[in-house]
Amino acid sequence: MRIGVVLMTYGAPKTLDDVAAYLARVHGGKQAAPELVAEFTARYRRIGMSPIVRISEAQAAGVERVLGEGFRVVAGMRYSPPSIADRVRELVGFEPEVVVGVVLSPQWSSTLMGGYEHDLRETLSHVRVVMAGAWHRHPAFLDALAELVDEAHARLGRETPLLFTAHSLPRRVFDAEPEYVASLRETGELLAARLGLSTHEWRWAYQSAGHTQEEWLRPDLKELFPELAAAGHRDVLVVPVQFLADHLEVLYDLDLAAAGEARVAGLRYHRIEMPNVRPTFLGALADVVRAAIPVNLPV
Repeated sequence: MRIGVVLMTYGAPKTLDDVAAYLARVHGGKQAAPELVAEFTARYRRIGMSPIVRISEAQAAGVERVLGEGFRVVAGMRYSPPSIADRVRELVGFEPEVVVGVVLSPQWSSTLMGGYEHDLRETLSHVRVVMAGAWHRHPAFLDALAELVDEAHARLGRETPLLFTAHSLPRRVFDAEPEYVASLRETGELLAARLGLSTHEWRWAYQSAGHTQEEWLRPDLKELFPELAAAGHRDVLVVPVQFLADHLEVLYDLDLAAAGEARVAGLRYHRIEMPNVRPTFLGALADVVRAAIPVNLPV
């Protein structure tokens, strides 16, 4: 039995010269405004470009090692090379009987992530495709996140307050798909329960709101920094519950922009490590793949 696996995520520009084309793909082929291109070019310059493609490929290699014989795992990007289609074509010679698609975001939104499934099925019209869907409740994933929080708490002390974050969304997305937003918050609640946190030990916030005039979900994490400082805290630990690797929204939005806002409020900013290629996380991804395999396919 041969099973192909495609890990899928956004991608990132490879060089500063690629930023404009990347943003155009993100916006459905529409060229981004010059000032937006300039702003994002500056952000990518600050972080030395995003490592998301390299990390995703390393995650694919790691998951393949965990799954073992009979599996081939590749990583494809929606908005940058290597594309989902190009990586899927690499599976043709492997001749898989089924291909499992896993979006590298534990919470599932048909509005935001349906395009990944479309790209996968369009390229593999001759092979059975199954999607992993939402996996934010998977015990192994929650264990992997809890391990990262425990390590940070060991350095900082259990008294350090936690801010669980997810990428903000336009209000219209919430109105159209409230269950997706609920799954983001549920991830935080499940993680807090796993860590044995009381309600006063953690808060929920959003980050990385977009550059549009429409209303985005709040509170933004920077709005909570002054409250924590006023309560006598001197440190804050940020825990992204949606991101699985280092990329722009982590390395710039959190580690530079949010960290600066925290300092202004009188707080020392800290963040958990991203799962990246941690063995516990790779094992969790492998479990997600196994759970998605149809029951009539013995492995």
